[in-house]
Amino acid sequence: MPDIVWKVTVLYFTTILGFCCCFHTDVNPEDNPNIPAIAKYLATKGRYEEVNPHLIDDILAVNRSILQPPSAQCREIHLTAIIRHGTRYPTSKNVKKMQKLYELVKSSAAAKQSWLREIQTQWRMWYTEDMDGRLVQKGVDDHKHLAVRLSKLFPTMISEEKLRGGFIKFITSSKHRCVNSTLSFKAGLTGLWAITDKEFDHAVNDALMRFFDHCTRFVEEVDNNPSAVSEVDKFRQGPEMRRVQEKIADRLRVPYDNITDDLTEAAFDLCAYEFAIKAVNSPWCQLFDESDAKVMEYATDLREFWKRGYGHDINSKASCALFHDIFSRLNKAAGENKSGQQVTEAVTVQVGHADTLLPLLTLLGFFKDSDALTSTNYASQTQRSFRTSHFLPYAANLLLVLYDCGGGDLRLQPLLNEKTVTFPGLTDQRASMPLYEDVKKHYRELLQGCDFEAECQLFKAPADV
Repeated sequence: MPDIVWKVTVLYFTTILGFCCCFHTDVNPEDNPNIPAIAKYLATKGRYEEVNPHLIDDILAVNRSILQPPSAQCREIHLTAIIRHGTRYPTSKNVKKMQKLYELVKSSAAAKQSWLREIQTQWRMWYTEDMDGRLVQKGVDDHKHLAVRLSKLFPTMISEEKLRGGFIKFITSSKHRCVNSTLSFKAGLTGLWAITDKEFDHAVNDALMRFFDHCTRFVEEVDNNPSAVSEVDKFRQGPEMRRVQEKIADRLRVPYDNITDDLTEAAFDLCAYEFAIKAVNSPWCQLFDESDAKVMEYATDLREFWKRGYGHDINSKASCALFHDIFSRLNKAAGENKSGQQVTEAVTVQVGHADTLLPLLTLLGFFKDSDALTSTNYASQTQRSFRTSHFLPYAANLLLVLYDCGGGDLRLQPLLNEKTVTFPGLTDQRASMPLYEDVKKHYRELLQGCDFEAECQLFKAPADV
């Protein structure tokens, strides 16, 4: 990855509106012609800015008032950040489908709309198979900007002194997009503080950040098992998706049989990638109206639900090693702090995938609906909390911040995408920053069990006698 000379002016954001909310912005994404009307439905291929629209106005905006510690005595002693990689290119598999759609549209579409003429005469198929999921410049910026914002949100933790002192640790998946996101996060900090005399290491740890590859039971029972995602296949062949395909065929004026579920997904991906990578409202987005986009979003959510979420117990249990690693760090920091020592690992930045973050969020109980997502309940799931467009964009992040509030009062605050959240099931008045002991009691069963080796062992039927 080339060295990037990066200078940033830090803008202090001081306007506070109300107790909980955070930012005033004059930007309404729906009024911006450069933002597709369907941008808020792009699921795991959505921009971080759609989850935090105030960043459209000011990419470095932060508001420390959201933290709301119970007393002025409270001080941060440890921060763990689990972060998805930044914006990336499509995979080679997706590029092949996009190429096939482009060739069909260019050769066979007979509609006369200006957006279609633009695709046929001006747009070029610039995606190539060798891009294969690599980090794009926007992904570099995602992590640089996130690093700066977190340093402003937690200035005593993510500081030049702690970075130079070796108190900030970086861990990444081995995938190039994650390694380059980690390098970008570090570049955000070194650029902010104009550090040029020192480099900072990172560790590659796939056992933590790609645990799904190492969990035999998950690989066999879910990842390599088509029946595990049968609800997804049923929905892709069902009436809602079929109607979307027919509407696309009508807009292009091609036979219905020409538009398969794969090509429909490719069209949605083209809209998403053009927007995420190039910040343009691509003519490909004109193939979908809002109702179509909601169906496409549900198809993605259905896949994530059954492959990484609540659909199968092993999906979340595969993250047991990461779960225990996080609490081990928190316990170590708590112990060092109690004994009067300096906390040796003040900050841990861990960069992985959507497939790293979602199983962990599921294990912790976030975004659980009363009914499972299925191929037949699309209409009743319009108000579901399991909506990846809302919580799993590029650079999505879960922060766990441990505070010492004096007198042995340790508290743990979770933030998701830089917004305070509450641990599901913890509902006391200080739920956004509960006692650390209460959090451990709440997750007692997981802390005492959730053994990665045991959970991931592939159980075999006893041999015939």
